[in-house]
Amino acid sequence: MQPFTRFASRERTEPPQTNRPDPSVIPGPFNRTSMPTQSGALLSRGVSIKGSVKFLNELLIDGEVEGTIDSTGTLTIGEHARIRGEIRTKSVNVRGTVEGNIFVTEGCELQAGCTLHGDIEAPRLMVDENVTFRGNAKVGTGRSLPA
Repeated sequence: MQPFTRFASRERTEPPQTNRPDPSVIPGPFNRTSMPTQSGALLSRGVSIKGSVKFLNELLIDGEVEGTIDSTGTLTIGEHARIRGEIRTKSVNVRGTVEGNIFVTEGCELQAGCTLHGDIEAPRLMVDENVTFRGNAKVGTGRSLPA
């Protein structure tokens, strides 16, 4: 076994990194089989969680969650997902099944084939065709909603 040696630092021959993404890895239009972005996390199909789920940036759930989901980020509920509990996030995109209320601070999108049994409170709501939604929706900012 050789001892650890520290290498001399190399001079940079390439320009410093910027916050712009590498154009070779910019994702195309989202399809039902794509993975989350590099900054996102994944709870894949076959994963089952009982309890609360908390995350900061992005999360794609394609498994089962029984409990609360709480975040200041963006949640994507995959087509195989089954959520039983309350969701509180910045935004949510639903393609699977949700049994519980959804509270978002930016927007909620119900995509074709999804099922939602619960209420929605959101400043913006988009609903595709072929969505099953049983509940009430309170859409708009607090100032524009009647008391």
